[in-house]
Amino acid sequence: MIIHRIAIPLLAGLAAMAAADGATKPPPPAPNPAWLEECGSCHLAYPPRFLSASSWQRVMGGLGDHFGTDASIEPAAVKEITAWLVANSRKPKAGKPEPLPPPLRITETRWFIGEHDEVSAARFRSPAVGSAANCAACHRTADQGNFSERNIKLPPK
Repeated sequence: MIIHRIAIPLLAGLAAMAAADGATKPPPPAPNPAWLEECGSCHLAYPPRFLSASSWQRVMGGLGDHFGTDASIEPAAVKEITAWLVANSRKPKAGKPEPLPPPLRITETRWFIGEHDEVSAARFRSPAVGSAANCAACHRTADQGNFSERNIKLPPK
C-alpha cells in the first residue's frame, strides 16, 4: 500500500517531466507538399533548418536565377513555400549576428562549415560526390531529412 502512495505520484511526476521535455524540443515540421514537389523535383529538398529565415527569403526571391538555372514557379507556390521555410528556418543564436548579406548556399553557412571541417575540398569535388551540395552522396538518409552521423557512409575517393 505504501508503495502505491509513493509510486503513483512519482510516475505522475515523471510523466509530467517527460511531457514538458517533449514540449521544449518540438518534432520536425511536417513536409510541405509544394516544397517537396517544387524543390524536390530538381534536387534534394533541403530541410528548412539548414538556412536562416533571411537566407530562405533571398533564395526564394531569386528563383529566376537559382544558381544559374531559371527555377521560377507560380507566385502562389513561392508565397506558400517561402512562408513554410521561414517558419521552420534555423533560428539565430543569441549574440551571434547573421552575416550580411545572409548566405544563399547552405555550404557557406558557419554551421555547415563547422560540421564538415574534416571533409576535404578534394573529397567534395570527387566524382562520387560532385560538390558539397550533394548531401545524399554521404548521408544515406538525407532524402528522409535524417542527417545523423550514424547514417554517414563516405563514398570512395
